[in-house]
Amino acid sequence: MQTDVKERGYSFRVLDFVDRQISRLEGFMLALGVILMATNTIIGVISRFIFNHSIAFTEELNTIFIVVVTFAGISYAARQGRHIRMSAIFDTLPDWTRKVFMIGISAITAAFMFFLCYYAVEYIYTLIQRGRIMPALGVPIWWAYIWVPVGFFVTGVQYLLTVIKNIREKDIYLSTDVLDGYGDIDADIEV
Repeated sequence: MQTDVKERGYSFRVLDFVDRQISRLEGFMLALGVILMATNTIIGVISRFIFNHSIAFTEELNTIFIVVVTFAGISYAARQGRHIRMSAIFDTLPDWTRKVFMIGISAITAAFMFFLCYYAVEYIYTLIQRGRIMPALGVPIWWAYIWVPVGFFVTGVQYLLTVIKNIREKDIYLSTDVLDGYGDIDADIEV
């Protein structure tokens, strides 16, 4: 019996470790993507208006950065419990019903994210087979879109971890770190 508890605790520590590492990667990708996008845009504007010459690859680089930021951002939003949710009816339900709903919603969302990941991988494979390249950068176009299945997969993992967190904990969690509730609403409103 004692061994089962230790093994179970170890597996949850491993999941928490994986979750922390994914969080660090998301934060790094978001920060780096936004900084590089802003720098690339500023350099493009300076080049166009001061030197009267446009840099050909600026748009293609920003396309890559937008994809990275978007698909790292969906996972980050899931981790922070920041996705849009319709909670008018949900909030009126008893705790045990909300708990069941949260587990179901998170499980269905995880399955949907893995489903989209599968189709994104198929799309990447199609792009690889076609051999298309970005005209200005000269790199395969699939390099820009490889972040789509990665983002869907990591988001699916985040929702799956939310399911596990809700099964093993008494409280209701929107994500692995965010409890259901509204906190101090007055503190969120600035006048």
